[in-house]
Formats: sequence, C-alpha cells, structure tokens
Amino acid sequence: MELIIEQVSKQYRTTWALRDLSLRCSPGMIGLVGPNGAGKTTLMRIIATLLQPTTGAVYWNGKDIQKHGSSLRQVLGYLPQDFGVYPEFTGRKFLLYLAAMKGLPSTLARQRVEELLELVNLKQVADRRLTTYSGGMKQRIGIAQALINDPELLIVDEPTAGLDPEERVRFRTLLASLTASRIILLSTHIVGDVEAVASRLVVLREGRILTDTTPQGLLTQANGKVWEITVDPATAQRLQMASRVSTMISKPEGVYLRLISASRPHEDARSAEPNLEEALLAINMQVPVL
Repeated sequence: MELIIEQVSKQYRTTWALRDLSLRCSPGMIGLVGPNGAGKTTLMRIIATLLQPTTGAVYWNGKDIQKHGSSLRQVLGYLPQDFGVYPEFTGRKFLLYLAAMKGLPSTLARQRVEELLELVNLKQVADRRLTTYSGGMKQRIGIAQALINDPELLIVDEPTAGLDPEERVRFRTLLASLTASRIILLSTHIVGDVEAVASRLVVLREGRILTDTTPQGLLTQANGKVWEITVDPATAQRLQMASRVSTMISKPEGVYLRLISASRPHEDARSAEPNLEEALLAINMQVPVL
C-alpha cells in the first residue's frame, strides 16, 4: 500500500495553508510535527477527502482520491482533532452504530466492537454513557471508532491534546501497537507524542515541509547548536534576548539556561546534547520558508 501526496497546495481566500507539498508514505507511523497553523490539519482533511486541494493531487495505491474517493474511504480510519460523540449512547452502542454506518454485517460488527473495547481498555465501562467518560476515555473510544473497519490508512489529528500525562502515555502505547501493516499519520505539536512511537518525522512550517527525517536524524542535525550555562540574572536576561532559550531555571547558584544557537552564545557556555524539542527549534531557526 502507498499514499502519495503530489504538489498539493490549499488556499483559503488570500491565505495559503499548504504550498507545493509532496510526500510519499508506506506502512509505518509518520509523525507530522509543527506549530499550530503549520498546515497539519488541512493536509489531513485533504487526505481524508473532506477538503479538495487548490492544486495538486493525492493518490492511494496509484488512484487519485478525488476521482476514486470511495475506494480510499473503505480502508480509512480517521480521528479528527475535534471528535464528537452522541451523549445518549453508551460506548458499546456508539461503536455498534458506527459499525452499522460503515456497512459491517451485524455478527462481524458485534465481534469487532468487543475486540476494540478490549484493545482500548474500555470493556469495563462499555455500558456507561459517553458523557461520563474522561477526556482520555473519549480519545480511546475515538481511536476505536477509527479502527472499526480495520483500516489500512489511519489518520489521527492532535490525539493527546488536553490529556493528562498518564493518559497521554497510554494513548501513545496504543498507537504504537497498531503500526503493523498500515500507514498511520499522527499530527501533533507535542514532541513527546512522536518521539516514542514514530519512525519518521515530517516537520511542517507555514504549509511547507522543512525536513523529512527520523527522530535520530533530527537530533543529529541539532548537534553543536544547543548550549547550557549558569549565570547571574542580568546576564541571563541578555542571553535570553540574543538567543532562543529552551530551558530557564532559577537556582541558588544562578540562572540555568539551555540555549539554541549556531555558535557559542557566551564564553562560559558548554555544548549540550539536544532533546527532540530543541532539535525542532533549531531546524526552525536555520531553515527559511520561501
């Protein structure tokens, strides 16, 4: 299976959300990373056939999805950023309803729903109304509905926004278990979401791809660009104005800073090993958007 995005642009009135974006995807998890407004949601809605590109095309197994959208939708699972539920439904009834909407035979639908409730660890609360679910439970029922048809292409848009740390880890672990024999596109601005589970990172800014690499590859690009230093408050303020600061902690001995800079920002600064968030900041600093 293969998803090809070819020279896709999307314009909203006078604003370009995407500009000449091309991407080739094969099975595995691909993290789409970038700040709010980078074009992640627009790209995912185009792939899900909910939006038409202004220019360019998307191909699923060689077929243009604008002409053959039904063949893609049959194998698509989609968890949008704003996932709505029917409050009067229980978790089980909600999934059974969506299985029927997908056209699954009733016997297969019941079997599939029970499997998914087990997978997302919601079997014990399956007969509770959705209005009683926590944010994390709603996200898990969201991923369950996206998996009803055992999709070959799974799209999840900002799935951990608003979740507490424990729920976020649980959700990431669930996504990681689904990567075999399917393409998963995970959109997020939370670096930790992709650091643990994605084998490939596509960094977007202002509708363009800054880099297409692996988490380790991005870290390698940031080597020599992250520095640490402990200074007095006045010096800390000057450094903060001159360089990008990723960490600032007041300590008894002074202010501890981690700085992102192409050159040594202060004579006492020591080179530090970058984390993925700092690597993203570094790549945004060094690559201009044309």
